[in-house]
Amino acid sequence: MANSEESVDVFLPSGRLRPELVDEPANGVLQQSLRMAHDTCWDSIRSPHVFMGLLATPDQGVNNWGERLGADLPKLLEQFRELFRQEDGDAEALLVLNREFLSDNVIRLLRDSFNRAQEHQRRQITPMDLLISLLTAPNSIVAECFERIGVTAAKLTELAVMAEQAMRKK
Repeated sequence: MANSEESVDVFLPSGRLRPELVDEPANGVLQQSLRMAHDTCWDSIRSPHVFMGLLATPDQGVNNWGERLGADLPKLLEQFRELFRQEDGDAEALLVLNREFLSDNVIRLLRDSFNRAQEHQRRQITPMDLLISLLTAPNSIVAECFERIGVTAAKLTELAVMAEQAMRKK
């Protein structure tokens, strides 16, 4: 018998993402992630594509994070697109938001984001859940890219949490 406290998986048995667990802005981020994976010639959606999706469709929280970071989000997006573009990739690869087209890290990211939403008494994943889960993931390639220029994952996360709190106060 199902317990109400049992964890709900973010995926349907078919492998599709449960649409009711993702708010509209986060769904837009994931749709942009799909586009970014295609544009950079990947045959799967990886965590940098989710980050690019956040930058391509920044909500108020992501914009606030970018301001706190002192980052030009469109420029940062272009830098990530260039960094992760595969010249010999498949520009015609079929991609959909289905578990089979997501890297293990993205699957974990979506589950972590949903767990984070639940910890904050929300039923849906928000873009800030995606951003904070992405930055705090073990061996995050996105955080590693920032570490290379001297910005730690801890600092990125701190700024994201501050941005999220500021957004809630409005």
